[in-house]
Amino acid sequence: MNSPIIEKTAQQPIEIKTKRISVKKAVKLTFTYALLLFVTLITVGPFLWLVSTSLKSGGENIFQYPPQLIPEKVTFSNYSSVMEAFPFWRYLLNSTIVSVLTVVLNLIFCSLAAYPLARMKFKGKNIVFLLIISTMMIPFQLLMIPIYLLSLNLGLQNTYAGLVLPHATTAFGIFLMRQAFLTIPYELDESGRMDGANAFQIWWRILIPLVKPSLVTLAIFTFVSAWGDFLWPLIITNDSSMYTLPLGVNALAGNFSSNWRLIAAGSVISVLPIIIFFALMQRHFIEGAMKGAVKG
Repeated sequence: MNSPIIEKTAQQPIEIKTKRISVKKAVKLTFTYALLLFVTLITVGPFLWLVSTSLKSGGENIFQYPPQLIPEKVTFSNYSSVMEAFPFWRYLLNSTIVSVLTVVLNLIFCSLAAYPLARMKFKGKNIVFLLIISTMMIPFQLLMIPIYLLSLNLGLQNTYAGLVLPHATTAFGIFLMRQAFLTIPYELDESGRMDGANAFQIWWRILIPLVKPSLVTLAIFTFVSAWGDFLWPLIITNDSSMYTLPLGVNALAGNFSSNWRLIAAGSVISVLPIIIFFALMQRHFIEGAMKGAVKG
């Protein structure tokens, strides 16, 4: 029969080992959160400084050292001045129309292009997919001249179609939707065919409802890209009434090159729709982004 002293001695190494593991996990967790906090400050810091500058009054020195993040006297007059300085609402409407149309067309065309690549069998399917993916390595700067000449020949300059159509579909969107379709069992397609559904009905009624998180992910990426696009609208438009909000903010920087408060206010206004859109869609974002890694 073991004595209580022997049992106590046998339990001590286990308790010490458990404490060492707990301390190691605590140190690792603390380091992880500290690193995430540091990266967050680096990422969010410039935006917070932008917001702070836009809220500072004309009497404050925005270039003082050490810098002061919290304004001495918060004022929103810079935002009202920005809206009066240029046709803000017109530019906002243009950006909204262009971004919404770009998102809708990407969701339709990318999912339609991804459907046969993921669910159908035909010769050369993998080659076609590789060719589509390889276009992601070509920068837009190499394509903008032929696209611009084509747009001019089609009469698309200073039109919403000219702003939207060059970005109506992307290789990234096709890749993302193909990966999402691959995660769905093929038995669902067979069941649909047994019920008399054709390929389009299977795509629309069976597959699309099952890949909504991936659609939301594609919508977020597309909206952010379309809303912040500066180069293509600058090339295809020469009528100020067709300017998008980034072009309007750039014109504001030219008109008020010495008033950084107004420039900061205009920049904050141009970023707010992206933040709002992402906040509304974020609960689907992680789920949709992870689906592409499930099956390749």
